[in-house]
Amino acid sequence: VQLQASGGGLVQAGGSLRLSCAASGLAFSKYNMGWFRQAPGKEREFLGGINYSAAVLGYADSVKGRFTISRDNAKNTVYLQMSSLKPEDTAVYYCAATLGWYSQEAGYAYWGQGTLVTVSS
Repeated sequence: VQLQASGGGLVQAGGSLRLSCAASGLAFSKYNMGWFRQAPGKEREFLGGINYSAAVLGYADSVKGRFTISRDNAKNTVYLQMSSLKPEDTAVYYCAATLGWYSQEAGYAYWGQGTLVTVSS
């Protein structure tokens, strides 16, 4: 199983960025997907998740209204659209897959390698 996150980079505050996570080696359309991030010196933070059919989504308060998760099961890919970025959004962003409920971090079986997002002020 491989989750390949991409799309990170350097962006100015107020800008936008879209991350992608391409999955292989698993029945992607059966998995709920989540996005997490970890900033230097901080614990990993759940950002949001999407269920297998994209019918149910949820977001952390810290990103609600700014970040949007979507998925394309035909492409085995989940996306994280980020807007109104702030310097405090600087972190390594990870995608993950679970057969459990997307808000339960302990249930995530597969993790991507992470992609770095840096937001400059």
